[in-house]
Formats: sequence, structure tokens, C-alpha cells
Amino acid sequence: MQAVAGARVGLRLTEDHGIEGYASLFGKRDQGGDVVVKGAYAASLKRLAAGGRVVKMLWQHDPAQPIGIWDEVREDATGLWVKGRLFSDVEKGREAAALLAAGAIDGLSIGYRTVKAERDGKGQRLLQELELWEVSLVTFPMLPEARVAAKGDLPEAEIWRSLAQALTEAAEAMAGRP
Repeated sequence: MQAVAGARVGLRLTEDHGIEGYASLFGKRDQGGDVVVKGAYAASLKRLAAGGRVVKMLWQHDPAQPIGIWDEVREDATGLWVKGRLFSDVEKGREAAALLAAGAIDGLSIGYRTVKAERDGKGQRLLQELELWEVSLVTFPMLPEARVAAKGDLPEAEIWRSLAQALTEAAEAMAGRP
């Protein structure tokens, strides 16, 4: 299992139990010596979508404890970005939200099966293709940087998306002027 999301590109918890952030960062070595390479999730995400299936949201990798749903799971230049909701009707979902809000838990971790990997000679295993099963909220992620961002922090990719949207809206507004 590998984890993710650094303080600046990490998970956000919203007041309505919405969460978003990076579940995996490309090019970062975890404590087990694994490095996920860009594109490692593409085939898996495509197969899941084609089959009408979704990546599960679990508590501490426990398949008996789903705590929410990931509404969006995608790769970008930084890593595997997830956006979802904790279920407030599920006891563990409420607990997870409270623990996240208090800062008592702050990690994300992925559950997967390795499809294709190779060693690089530096003691690292480069994960080139993964079958993604789930993304969990965890106490101890495999990456030391795998921590939840402060409530006001935005993931770097989200900052760029927000900036691009603001520029697009400004350009559209100016185009409408005489």
C-alpha cells in the first residue's frame, strides 16, 4: 500500500464532509522503496469507468469499513487526485470527519495490485501500472509527506485550476465589453 498527499498538495475537509486531495504523488519514494510513475493509474481508471465501478473509500484499508465515496478520481501531472464525501450517516464516517477536523488523523493511502513494475538499481521499485482498488484515510501513511493540508490550503493543481478559471472568466467578461 502506498500513501500520499503532502501538506501543500494534500487533502482538504470541507464543512459538508467533502474531501479532496492527492492520494498518490508521482516520483516520491515511500518508506517501502516504491515510486509511482506518471500514468500508472490510467489503465485501471479506464477499466473501472468502463465497468461502471468506482474506487472505494475505506477507513484504514479495512474492506468492512467503507466511510464514504470518491466522486472523482483522476491523474494529473502531480499524482492521483481524489474528491469525495464522507458519509455522516455512517458512524465511522462521522468519526473520520471529526478526527480529520481535529488533526488527529491526516493521511491518505492507496490499496492496489501491482500490474507492472521494475527495479531501478537504487533500491527503488518503479510502479508503472497499478490496479487501483481503494483510497483510505489512514493514521500512518507510507510517505512521510503524506499528510492532510490545513483546512485553508489548496492543492497546487487546484490553485492553477482556480487561476485558469479566474483568467477565463475575466477574458470572457472583457470580450463582452464594447
